[in-house]
Amino acid sequence: MSDIRIEPLAKHHLDDLLKVETLCFPTPWTRETFLYELESNKLAHYWVALLVEEVIGYAGMWYILDEGHITNIAVHPLHRREGVGSKLLHSLLLTAIASSLMDVTLEVRRSNQAAIALYERYGFQVEGVRKAYYADNGEDALIMWRHFDES
Repeated sequence: MSDIRIEPLAKHHLDDLLKVETLCFPTPWTRETFLYELESNKLAHYWVALLVEEVIGYAGMWYILDEGHITNIAVHPLHRREGVGSKLLHSLLLTAIASSLMDVTLEVRRSNQAAIALYERYGFQVEGVRKAYYADNGEDALIMWRHFDES
């Protein structure tokens, strides 16, 4: 994990990022979607996890007023269980705190126990359910929140 570095997403990362995206999600985002997020969406902030110069994971969050909404966290299947997701999530939360966000939220598939366990380790709690949220199979999404103390 010490060889992995986290840095802001740049256009030159997109080819590798799209490989990770396709391996991780049944309905992957397109290059155009990521270009929009990178170049036009002023709410969007994305980071990549790099091993040498290869993207092995990425994470994104929208800053909406004083809340963060995590849009995606993905790790290449060959690099799971190596702490990459944890490092990405930790980076998201540090930047949320540095940006004075009060809360961070996300949706996660009810069946994704590995991701739920990761989020719980970082203080997220289930606070709701979006019924049939995922279009590919109608699975419910758990709505999880991480609230930062004002003290």
